[in-house]
Amino acid sequence: MGRLSHSHPLPALGRVTRKGILLFFAFAGLIYFLKVHLQQKTSSESLSIRLPAQATGGEAGFPPNVTPWGAPIVWGDSPESQIRRQKFTNQAVTTGLAVFVVGTYAQYLHKFIISAEKYFLPEHFVTYYILTDNLRGIPAITLGSGREIKPFYIAERPDWVHLSKTRMSLLSSVIKELIQDEVDYIFCMDVDQVFVNPVGSEILGSLVATLHPEYYNQPLDMYPYERTVDSKAYVDGSEGDYYYTSEIYGGSCPEVYKLVLTCSQFIIKDMEISFHAFLFEESYLNRYLIQNRPTRLLSPEYNWLAAQKTSEEIQVKRILSLQR
Repeated sequence: MGRLSHSHPLPALGRVTRKGILLFFAFAGLIYFLKVHLQQKTSSESLSIRLPAQATGGEAGFPPNVTPWGAPIVWGDSPESQIRRQKFTNQAVTTGLAVFVVGTYAQYLHKFIISAEKYFLPEHFVTYYILTDNLRGIPAITLGSGREIKPFYIAERPDWVHLSKTRMSLLSSVIKELIQDEVDYIFCMDVDQVFVNPVGSEILGSLVATLHPEYYNQPLDMYPYERTVDSKAYVDGSEGDYYYTSEIYGGSCPEVYKLVLTCSQFIIKDMEISFHAFLFEESYLNRYLIQNRPTRLLSPEYNWLAAQKTSEEIQVKRILSLQR
């Protein structure tokens, strides 16, 4: 492409007047003002969606309750959650709650189930799927009507690191062989958690993830995604929306089956090159959810740290993580 030459005058443009110059600069100033204003507005909106703590536009004083792709961010007392619970009233919905109880983690099971009986989907049909290396260690607990415990023996070493490599594969097997024929929804949780406030049908959706309590209000470049290029959990610096915890996730049986099956395949591929992601199965979970965005996101109310005080934006704790 040739360079513009100034050796010849441009075709007749008319005489440039002082009035024309003033109009030109006035028009240019207006364009600049509008551009800056729109950029600031867009930046502010994006920030408020990513950082619930800085939100001002939610209904009835709640922080923004929707992601950029339209999925609800669930706050238990929000108007959206109240409507969601009303929708499921008088519906015969069945939900499974799957936990691994291996080795010393058996000490948490009694408190987990007792608290779930009080707060998890009250008045709903719930099945507790207990995957354990010690069937005799399952406590005898009187459950509410329409609720039951189904134990499964798994021959696993009482080693958390080893379990993190096999848990997704075991989940995919039990969902395919049994769970998908028994319940509508399945949630997978770590057993070292306790319910402390109601967790109702506002959590039910096709693919449900939970915002990590340590990263929900952090910028994208602070998320601990796997950065090893050869790993199946690898996340490029330009990717990502939120960072999700692996302590609670769920959804419809078909969607959760696809999630755990894919993650188990990722883990196996990495094991073939003697590699395992930095944050174990949580890294693979986040890789999957970047490509398959969740349809509902639970706020950190549903996975708060037991040792951490209530923050300005997290006024209600619903599930506490005891070990992190």
